[in-house]
Amino acid sequence: MPPSATAQAVAPFSQAHRRYVAHLYRRALKGALDWYVRRDLWREKAIEIRVQFERNRNVRDPRAVAALLHDAEKEVQRMSHPDPYRPSMFPDGTKWERNMPPPMFTQEQKAEALKAFKDGH
Repeated sequence: MPPSATAQAVAPFSQAHRRYVAHLYRRALKGALDWYVRRDLWREKAIEIRVQFERNRNVRDPRAVAALLHDAEKEVQRMSHPDPYRPSMFPDGTKWERNMPPPMFTQEQKAEALKAFKDGH
């Protein structure tokens, strides 16, 4: 199976490669946090993820590196949560935009609303 397009586009051992691996590592950690909400359990999983990345730190063969990155991408995709955790006050959280403050009216809008209210009663 061919490595992913991103893994092929990034030359091994370049600065872009290091950034890509670090981003992949962070995505793996954030994905694990969706499954393990308790920090003590997540920490154990985070250590396992770190061990997996450290185990392959000294691989120098570009084809082996591409295969490892492809496998890591597949694992991150496989472990992605169908309903990821969202902090409640962040976009898509349970409290996002709940109880929004009312819009501020201009003086003209306020006068029109008061006039319409008085005319209606």
